[in-house]
Amino acid sequence: MKVNTQLLLDALKRKKHTVFDQGEYNLNIVGVRAKNPASNAFDDLICLLYKKRGEWVLLPFEATTDPGTFYLENPINVNGTAIVKPGQYPGLWTMGKHQGKYLALVQSGPVTVHRDNNRDKTQNTAKTESGIFGINCHRASQDGTSVQVGRWSAGCQVFADSGEYAIFMAICQKALTLWGNSFSYTLLEEKDLIPPEKKK
Repeated sequence: MKVNTQLLLDALKRKKHTVFDQGEYNLNIVGVRAKNPASNAFDDLICLLYKKRGEWVLLPFEATTDPGTFYLENPINVNGTAIVKPGQYPGLWTMGKHQGKYLALVQSGPVTVHRDNNRDKTQNTAKTESGIFGINCHRASQDGTSVQVGRWSAGCQVFADSGEYAIFMAICQKALTLWGNSFSYTLLEEKDLIPPEKKK
């Protein structure tokens, strides 16, 4: 999946989402879910879009916005496994420790999720629920790049590559010093990137 600054900005505006465009390092954290989501693949993107010296900077990172197959088949919540519903979630995360282990963005505001409880590898998005469920933004393996999602996500937004995650977190730390410890998140679908005139 390929993205560029204008594609993302246009998609955000079409969806009537807030774009943070004032000042430096005012982060737009934007997930883009692949149109044919494979439950166990890092086939999505988490993008950082922000201004530096008056110019837009876009950094796309390989990630998953979906839970892995293991948790689709073995839900840890009685209502089913969480799949974040596309939308914009103001102040969703603060910087903290993922499972008390390492620096990550941890859920501090409400999010809406689909609950998949049919225990197969196919995502079921019929039921939704809103609240705080521990939907964090973190990495997979401590070292290198993970190929399969496996147990790395039960609904969290997860980076495939530990090096890319380190870059992401360093920029988030810079933003925190300027804008405070609150990070909004916007989840788009790949189809949202396509201008209406090209869908015909």
